[in-house]
Amino acid sequence: MRKLLVAIPCSLLLMAMWTYMHARAEAAQKVQRFGSVIGLKAEKLDYYKELHANAWPEVLKMIKDCNIRNYSIYLHKLDDGNYYLFSYFEYTGEDFKGDMAKMAADPITQKWWSFCK
Repeated sequence: MRKLLVAIPCSLLLMAMWTYMHARAEAAQKVQRFGSVIGLKAEKLDYYKELHANAWPEVLKMIKDCNIRNYSIYLHKLDDGNYYLFSYFEYTGEDFKGDMAKMAADPITQKWWSFCK
């Protein structure tokens, strides 16, 4: 008995494989996206820029340890003349409330936050 081989275009096969692998990766890692907007006082602008240009390594590590990825903050002055911080991050953990409590309990992070007020 002869086996019949069906010719499938290579590009179609690669597309099917990519789709399958991408779907599995998304299912394996649930990502929650968060964003916020807060105002920044004009007199704090230079201080804020200097502080965040030299973010503390311990704070960055805590962010990562709490399953936060792709954390970005954008500073923008709107037409109303005020400065705003637009932030975005992705959470990849299983216990958001627990991870945020862990971060909030960290003494170094608490100190960082005190400088950011």
